Amino acid sequence: MEENLFGLEISDNNPAVNALFHQAMRFAGSVVDYKELMMMYACAIQEIRTKLEILDTEYNVRYRRNPITSITSRLKKSSSIMEKLMRKNQGLTLQSIEEYVHDVAGIRVVCPYIDDIYTIAEALLKQDDITLVERKDYIENPKPNGYRSLHLIVKVPVFFSEQRKEMAVEIQIRTIAMDFWASLEHQMKYKQEIPNQQEIVDKLAECAEVISRTDQEMLEIRRQIDASSDPQTEEDILLEKIRKLDINIM
Repeated sequence: MEENLFGLEISDNNPAVNALFHQAMRFAGSVVDYKELMMMYACAIQEIRTKLEILDTEYNVRYRRNPITSITSRLKKSSSIMEKLMRKNQGLTLQSIEEYVHDVAGIRVVCPYIDDIYTIAEALLKQDDITLVERKDYIENPKPNGYRSLHLIVKVPVFFSEQRKEMAVEIQIRTIAMDFWASLEHQMKYKQEIPNQQEIVDKLAECAEVISRTDQEMLEIRRQIDASSDPQTEEDILLEKIRKLDINIM
């Protein structure tokens, strides 16, 4: 007769207790494995986030302009992972999570202008350790409710002490205006029993169109300003290079 970590007495004469013990051990092992998988996704977020921050720093030094306003990240909640697997009629296993839930690790990138979205996406996808799994352009093809954003699902290698593992990360890239609309729409979506709900849906779609036109107009204004700038002299170029010495790169 012996006791284990769960305080259960293990005995060859008590098969029910033994079965319970082995079930508990399997459960504990599954919890540890799940925690380790989430750690791997968190590390994948760090890898992609670092790549994005490097690109932003490069553009700041070269062009004195940041194409990224903010970067946020999150790990999908366990309950949401389970719900997604159930909707896909898949078992609740670690293998199913990796195979069917590609947005466990999520990063949102907010940019000042529409062309920054595609600049950042192209620069990231050029990197030889990034594999594009799926691309959905909701800017060119908005959702019916007006939602706009560029969605990328990529895989990035993460190096651990004993293995190299390809991890999936979903990246959403949008403008400040798109993010403003999406954040408010997300909040209102979970309000229950809203009177005149269709009217609100229509107004949100209309606001999305207004915001999209504003994004396009702001981009056009910036391009006009860039095009109207006077040609730089050699002295201007030299002064510009000297100014870059003062840019904070850390």
